[in-house]
Amino acid sequence: MPKHGEIDYLKNIGVDGRAHALNKPFSDVNCGLYLTDVGTVMALMPKPPAKVLDLGVGTGWTSILFSRRGYDVVGQDIAEDMINLANINKASSGLKNLNFIASDYERLNYHDEFDVAIFYDSLHHAEDEVTAIKSAFEALKPGGMLITVEPGKGHANSKDSMAAKANYGVTEKDMPPSLIVTIGKQIGFRNHEVYKRQFRPERLELSIFSMVHQLIRIIKEIAKTSMYMQRPNIVVLRK
Repeated sequence: MPKHGEIDYLKNIGVDGRAHALNKPFSDVNCGLYLTDVGTVMALMPKPPAKVLDLGVGTGWTSILFSRRGYDVVGQDIAEDMINLANINKASSGLKNLNFIASDYERLNYHDEFDVAIFYDSLHHAEDEVTAIKSAFEALKPGGMLITVEPGKGHANSKDSMAAKANYGVTEKDMPPSLIVTIGKQIGFRNHEVYKRQFRPERLELSIFSMVHQLIRIIKEIAKTSMYMQRPNIVVLRK
């Protein structure tokens, strides 16, 4: 079954893979992007203190950053081995406002408890994304928000995804904002927002020619707004 791939993932990636997972985000070539993502997510969240449900956390590095910011965090993952590593990271951080649980985010047992729920690069591993989003919805207090940072259209058939499915038996899906927003509306979220994900710093050009060029580019991007609903951007759904 697909979920066995996620449950057994840490066992299957070997010693080097385990060390890489334990030391994320700093062990990863995309560290800068990951930290930028988390900064953007924090900017969208209510100010601490607030209660946060972090879903599919792996070794818990996102949960630790949210906890350091002052949030009361529950970090969840389906793999007990991952939660064991997450607790190692928690112990070294000395944080008291953080707890990790091993469970299935498609079958959570929370109701009206959290101000924020977050899927950071994890919803696309769901066996049933509708059930996962519904489970997060039920965990949120009235007025709470769900934030997702997920890969867009084309992810499932990318080279890396195909290799992960073949080698580790994990689930890899396209999870564009358009799909997340559609599901959110069906479940009962009252509104949504989509934010552009920053993959790299944009150089600021101050010459008149450059400013005109930038304006033209912005106009073209506005004309292609629908494309952002297929790309790996950030979605906020409000209960």
